[in-house]
Amino acid sequence: MIRLERVTKIYSDGTEAVREVSLEVERGELCVLLGPSGCGKTTTMKIINRLICATSGKIYIDGMENTSINENELRRNIGYAIQDIGLFPHMTVGENIGTVPALKGWPKARRRKRAKELLELLRMNPVDFIDKYPRELSGGQRQRVGVARALGGDPPILLMDEPFGAIDPITRVDLQNEFLKIQQELQKTIIFVTHDIYEAIKMGDKIALMKEGRIVQYAPPADLLYRPRDEFVAGFVGADRGLKGLQLIRTKEVMWRSPPTTKPDEEVMAARERMEREGIDWLAVVDDEGRFTGWVLSSHLEEGRKVKDIMSTSAITATRNAVLSEALSLMLTSGPNVLAIVDRSNRLEGVLTLQAIQNALREAAQKEESQ
Repeated sequence: MIRLERVTKIYSDGTEAVREVSLEVERGELCVLLGPSGCGKTTTMKIINRLICATSGKIYIDGMENTSINENELRRNIGYAIQDIGLFPHMTVGENIGTVPALKGWPKARRRKRAKELLELLRMNPVDFIDKYPRELSGGQRQRVGVARALGGDPPILLMDEPFGAIDPITRVDLQNEFLKIQQELQKTIIFVTHDIYEAIKMGDKIALMKEGRIVQYAPPADLLYRPRDEFVAGFVGADRGLKGLQLIRTKEVMWRSPPTTKPDEEVMAARERMEREGIDWLAVVDDEGRFTGWVLSSHLEEGRKVKDIMSTSAITATRNAVLSEALSLMLTSGPNVLAIVDRSNRLEGVLTLQAIQNALREAAQKEESQ
């Protein structure tokens, strides 16, 4: 657990970067520090591991004041990931990930094993990447290694300063999703800095919205969207609160869990009868192992005898933990107004329909009107 009590930072020129910031982050929570440039969010984060010293106030890490902990020991037990990554160019990927474990005295074999585990966790094949150098990686791959390095010593706390901010939007969404999956498993206590309201809503269990060094509102994302404390919060969140609210909903919450399916060798007549019975104009096509292979649409039923003759293959899918805003974007590029929800083995877990998203939007609007 992290607790800040009236933390203030005043620089020698009189600049008051942070003003009496108080907040608590429970064990396993992801707290986002959000706000415009210069609002004090990065300074607040750096005060936690004493990269910057507070002028006044207190910071507690699991009940211990951070100034009572040896500075080096404090930092070795707090993972740190930043926007520009800062990988050591002369070290391999495995050596970069093992930086903190080496400082902790871990033997080489254990460090390499840990690096392999983290690369697998971040979907980077250790065989392909562990002995490469940073210059041989793409921007997204370097960012993944930066996150792996922050997790290297298995710290209970992570500080992340705009860790996905310097990469292209598609890779950024992919990294956000991967990290959320990892967080569900590892349950680290995280301070995450961003200026992006969409990223904050997606990533945060709680959001501390800052202005001019102060916390204006500290609350779960839904509270900022539907119960803003003042005009600054309402303005920062924006008028499209309903659409932003789609980032609070996962596909698993609204997907059709047992959708009508067919198989490639099924007769088209049987597929037609199933569509008519369900009152829909599509069927998800799966193989004998339940893996999603594409769609059959009512508009194509006259063009063949077997489903495999008329089905359209589709590589566009989403996972059950995807937020609805991203799922909607994928749906609009997939062709039919439905989206297959699959697991890591591409087995069909459900189908997301446009009607389900419309219903979610309607409920979000009603929720906003009721506030």
